[in-house]
Amino acid sequence: MMSTKIKEAWLGPGRKDGQINPIKPKDDALHIDMKKKGTREWWYFDARFDNGYTVVGFFRAKHERTGKTGVEITIYKPNGEKIQKVIEYLHSDLIASQEVPDVQIGKNYINVDYSNKELPKYEIFLDEAEYGFHLKYTAQVHGWKPGKGYIEFGKSNEFGWVIALPRADVVGTIKVNNETIQVNGIGYHDHNWLNFNFAMIIDYWYWGRIYSENFTVVFAYIKCNKKIDNYPIQVLMLAKNENVFLSTGEYKLIQENFEHNNKAGNKFPKILKFIIGNQHEILLEVQEIIDADNLLQELGPITRFLAKNLLKLKPGYFRLNSQFQLNISYEGKSFIEKGSTLHEMVITK
Repeated sequence: MMSTKIKEAWLGPGRKDGQINPIKPKDDALHIDMKKKGTREWWYFDARFDNGYTVVGFFRAKHERTGKTGVEITIYKPNGEKIQKVIEYLHSDLIASQEVPDVQIGKNYINVDYSNKELPKYEIFLDEAEYGFHLKYTAQVHGWKPGKGYIEFGKSNEFGWVIALPRADVVGTIKVNNETIQVNGIGYHDHNWLNFNFAMIIDYWYWGRIYSENFTVVFAYIKCNKKIDNYPIQVLMLAKNENVFLSTGEYKLIQENFEHNNKAGNKFPKILKFIIGNQHEILLEVQEIIDADNLLQELGPITRFLAKNLLKLKPGYFRLNSQFQLNISYEGKSFIEKGSTLHEMVITK
């Protein structure tokens, strides 16, 4: 099913990239005009550590829902406890290059060392009161973007996505209740920007990545609503060691065993299966809900009332822990690899 209201990023042929081009530093730099209304942009980082901690960090030029400049620190302790701090700044507190990913919001920053252009090193610093992290990410997989890196909706709206670090070794420190903890682990970084209200055309989306012994997978499935002909935007990257060898939207997604969660006010599938031609198959089976939220709570009281009672919106969020199995065919050899991973679902309708 195609739609005349959307132009995907793919270079072709079809809904895939016949040639996979390396990303440039500018791809991960600031894209939007901060003075224009309706623009949004953010840099996302996460890491899972050997000691059981997981962290998520956001640097927001403009928050994806509120439009405010700021940072976010989320720490998941080994016992499952979640600590989340969202700190707002003025737009004027943002200092960001349009040529390289050099970003500063207050004392928080992103710096990049391109001594190795294909496998750069990122340094991020987030410090707010008794929580924060100072981490160094060393790329283990080449940066990637699907096609030209952005999707066009209509004549002037676009949504951009670049995955600067599909997979990285991470070392450094995190600060929890003013206690500094040394950490080592594996991490990820991507970057989004847009110039319109994305939530108004989306029903829901899935996003995640998978790290196995030999392979790295990044995927997204974005289900548009009837305004965009219910069109599914499908994106998947597959890498062997450091090299990305598949960049495609040509896969079949099977969703099964839906379960309702009261906290999020929505349901989620406990099984996701991606079938890519007759060569590759990816299975995710949910074992645990790490996080579930009703996104109406992020809105102000008046907006929340209008969204709930007039627009009948029930936005929700899930962060899920799943067991995975990869069945991959690569250069005439078959691989079966298993493990666990985190992935997300966001519902906007």
